[in-house]
Amino acid sequence: MSKPQTSTPERASASAIGRPIRPHPATPTVRSKTAIAALSRPCAAPAIAARGADAPAAREGCMGPWGALALLFSVRATMAFQFQSVASVGPTLLAAGAIGLADLGVLVGLYYAPGAAVALPGGAAAARWGDRATILGGLALMALGGAVMAAFPAWEAQVAGRVVSGVGGAVMNVLMSKMVADRFAAKDLSLAMGLFVNSWPVGIAVCLLVAPAVAEAGGAAAAYWTATGLVVAGLAAIAALIPPTEGAATGPAWRPPRGRLLWATLAAGASWGAYNGALGMVFGFGPAMLAERGLSAVAAGAATSVALWTMAAAIPLGGALADRGGVRGAVLHGGFAAFAAGLLVAGAAAGTWLPPAVAFGALGLAGGLAAGPCMGLAGPPLSAETRAAGMGLFFTVYYVCVLASPLLGGWAAEAAGGAAGAFSAGAALLAVAAATALASRRLCRPDREWITAR
Repeated sequence: MSKPQTSTPERASASAIGRPIRPHPATPTVRSKTAIAALSRPCAAPAIAARGADAPAAREGCMGPWGALALLFSVRATMAFQFQSVASVGPTLLAAGAIGLADLGVLVGLYYAPGAAVALPGGAAAARWGDRATILGGLALMALGGAVMAAFPAWEAQVAGRVVSGVGGAVMNVLMSKMVADRFAAKDLSLAMGLFVNSWPVGIAVCLLVAPAVAEAGGAAAAYWTATGLVVAGLAAIAALIPPTEGAATGPAWRPPRGRLLWATLAAGASWGAYNGALGMVFGFGPAMLAERGLSAVAAGAATSVALWTMAAAIPLGGALADRGGVRGAVLHGGFAAFAAGLLVAGAAAGTWLPPAVAFGALGLAGGLAAGPCMGLAGPPLSAETRAAGMGLFFTVYYVCVLASPLLGGWAAEAAGGAAGAFSAGAALLAVAAATALASRRLCRPDREWITAR
């Protein structure tokens, strides 16, 4: 009588189809044990189950999801610094007569110009070559564009460098957001996304403090070289700390969302884009508005940066309230309303009877609450198979919105006779953000099983 063998899911599935039981040559036994151990962690099990047992061990290495989030936060902050560098040296450029307010809006907006065209192909590239390789390519383009802007002051070179940087930033933005959504279950996603998107205000705040002083000492080119150096440091960190991911042949199939889920994803992208367009009014036109009211370029940048620091505190708070308090909709729409009111007050009173630091500090607190739940609109309903394409679509709409927003701000500022007009345009964009967020949430209601299933 033969000795009975212990039954396992792998043996059961193999015997059911009559195949010999043998390990896959590309999957070492130690890796499977690591994945099984990872599955025993409650916080990791939902995300691992959605992607396959061995995927997280390969993607996260020894960092785990929160360690990977910290790395992605730091690298994305360099993108925020590079984006803001143009607006931060804007008062210097305006004082020199090199550009006008409308030109400043064009140059700021050009960073987002390629996003609508490359966001979806960027997701497809990751499916073919892997997240890490695609992100490294994006960072290399960001460094190249920044170097062109620093080395060649002609307007045509500034435009070309800004567009090349924007291509790299768009690819990196899509893939890093997907990597966060890959690693966190729905119950933690608003907090994780809130922490992740916090890299943007932190990077911008650092730029508002650093770039004007650097520009005053060495010109705009020195500020651009500083931004480029930070991007190169981020590239080195990703290359050293993120292990190579598998290609499309071993990963989930590329499949776009369909039906109500498609429309919900597009509406979520519009909400996130309009919200970020309103943020762009603060940081793109805030320094110019305060300079019009008598502040120096450095003082205007420092006062505007207060909004970033208070926003950095409010963003994770809003994400935690949405995830833990069960008031996702209230945090989302209440945050939009408070931010719109703050824009109108700051545009009318900051630098006159209301101290600029107070006005922008309150503006940051109000504006940060909605970030986590707004960014989290797209991720949870998307499956592993639809996430790459879905996030590409999400960011395609987002980039259309944020590309148009600085142009709208520049026109509104010129029509109002000052940069404060851009703040009123930002309040109008927040009404759009609230309407499209509501539409996305309602479209997802028939599929709300993801809230408890993941």
